[in-house]
Amino acid sequence: MSLERLLSAASDSSLPSWTNADADILERFGTLGGELHDLLARRNGFFAFESAIQVFPLGTRQDLMTLGRWNDHLLWRCEYSHLISDPILFFAQDIYGNQFGITTNSVVLFYSETAEIEVLSDSIAKWCVRLLSDWRGFSGFTLAHDWQTQNRAITEGERLIPRIPFVLGGKYTVANLYAGSAVAAMRFRGSLALQIAGIPDGTQIDLKIV
Repeated sequence: MSLERLLSAASDSSLPSWTNADADILERFGTLGGELHDLLARRNGFFAFESAIQVFPLGTRQDLMTLGRWNDHLLWRCEYSHLISDPILFFAQDIYGNQFGITTNSVVLFYSETAEIEVLSDSIAKWCVRLLSDWRGFSGFTLAHDWQTQNRAITEGERLIPRIPFVLGGKYTVANLYAGSAVAAMRFRGSLALQIAGIPDGTQIDLKIV
C-alpha cells in the first residue's frame, strides 16, 4: 500500500496530538479534508526522503509550523494576491517550497515561483501513489541529499532556496542553493510570481526585491 510505503520512509510525528478545534480547518474541503485528516491521524506531520518532503501537522504549538499557521493568509499567501484565488489548503511541500494542496475535489501541486497549479489526483491515496511513482522528482531528493552531504542537515522551518530563481534561469545545482527560511522564501516568490504573471517566456524583466 502506497501510504504505508510513504510512512516507512518518513520521520516520527512532528506533533503527537491535536484537538478537534485544530482539525476544523479541514472541514470545508469535504472528502479530501477527511482523507487528509486520516493521514494526519496516522502520522501527524512528518519529513520524508531526507527532509525533501515536509507534511505539516495539525496543532497549535507556537514553536512549530502547523497546518493552520502555514495556511494563514497573512503569513505568505497574501504576497500572491489574486494568483491564489480558489480555496486551497497547502498540506505539504517539496525541498524547494513547491506546495502540495487540496481543493474540494483535487490534490494539486502549486509551483511557488510561478503560481501555476497542476492537478495530481482526486484522492490522498492516489497522491501517495503519484508521489512514490517519481519520489525523487516530486521531492527534489537528489539535490537535497547532495546539498546536505556537502553542507549540513536542513532544519525545521527551512527549505533550499535558489540564489537565482529557477524561473529566471537559475540552475538546479548545489552551488545555486542555500538553506533559508521557508516563510521568507514564499513571501519573495509571491512577489516574483506577481511580477512575471502574464509575461511571455524569454522576456527581460527588471526584478523588484520587495
